[in-house]
Amino acid sequence: MIHFSQLNIFNKRVLIRLDLNVPIKNNIIQSHARILAALPTIKIALKKNAKVIIMSHLGRPKIEQFNPELSLFPIYQFLKKILKNNTVYFCKDYLNGVHINNGELLVLENVRFNIGEKENKSTLAKKYANLCDIFVMDAFGAAHRIEASTYGVMEFSPISCAGPLLISEIKAITQALKNPNRPMVAVIGGAKISTKFNILNSLVNIADKIIVGGGIANTFIAINNNIGKSLHEPKFIQQAKILTKKNNILIPVDSRVGTYFDNNTPAKIKKINEINNDEEIMDFGDQTIKNMVLILNSAKTILWNGPVGVFEFQNFREGTKILAKTIAKSNAFSIAGGGDTLAVIEMFSIKHKISYISTGGGAFLQFIEKNTLPTIEMLKKITMHKNI
Repeated sequence: MIHFSQLNIFNKRVLIRLDLNVPIKNNIIQSHARILAALPTIKIALKKNAKVIIMSHLGRPKIEQFNPELSLFPIYQFLKKILKNNTVYFCKDYLNGVHINNGELLVLENVRFNIGEKENKSTLAKKYANLCDIFVMDAFGAAHRIEASTYGVMEFSPISCAGPLLISEIKAITQALKNPNRPMVAVIGGAKISTKFNILNSLVNIADKIIVGGGIANTFIAINNNIGKSLHEPKFIQQAKILTKKNNILIPVDSRVGTYFDNNTPAKIKKINEINNDEEIMDFGDQTIKNMVLILNSAKTILWNGPVGVFEFQNFREGTKILAKTIAKSNAFSIAGGGDTLAVIEMFSIKHKISYISTGGGAFLQFIEKNTLPTIEMLKKITMHKNI
């Protein structure tokens, strides 16, 4: 696998695939975490006087055409302010070629507006490749996707390489998984066990303890208890039961419940065998929080993906808040990843207290499960076609 740092990029057209998929409301960026993580790569390329072109997806357009709500224009505006010593352009119509000078930055419009992006059409991948002399894959958050801008482009680019952020992500997650300091504790939250069943299947053989929260925990609770109208997945109850035989999955003993899903619904703490039909679990109860804090305090490695409750609601934030702050205070090597996890980290201002924050969500989970990703495998196969 060729590394970006190995290449001479002076005077070269360098196309960098980044993950700038950030939340934007009314043209205002709500979280800059992924942009700031990508910034060092951009700065390196500009400093080395390359002709720098960056591309990314944003959101999930229903059809492959321009949607102002999913435009990368606000990201361009942010980068223009940050990189005020460089000329920064924005381009909507770029598939037939662009013009750019050394030391300049060109931000391309959302790749998901292009027909064939999601399907990894070779016609589109060739057009991306024609924009550059060197393609840099630095979007770990999209590295699990076989799409034209992440995967197909590498088949046609003169040179393809792994960017600094992608490499650092791989190293950090590999460190946490291959030879972790023990005990290793995983915190896996979120709404659906179906999206995280495979990772749980892998983690039961790696982690010493696994703390489950959110809708995932509800599916485990439902093995032996009535959980009212709580979010869970009945089809996965039997598989969840099989996973519990490993005896390292920690299931809540009490929960904060409400009678309707709203910010203003009052929270009641109930044991998991006392939940009524009109109630839904939305957070850990106090005893569960105490139990989980004790486990986290003993950890030497912590892997964290997802909140353990409806942290957006004030009354159901306690479990996520205390676990997040416990992880932040821990001396363990902590690695966190996933969109909601990033939002929690920002909410409680603990960014600098987590050992490593991954920009990936689905990629983070898939790498933990399979120890590789499609684009990483493609990068390994790519060989240099020209002398550098």
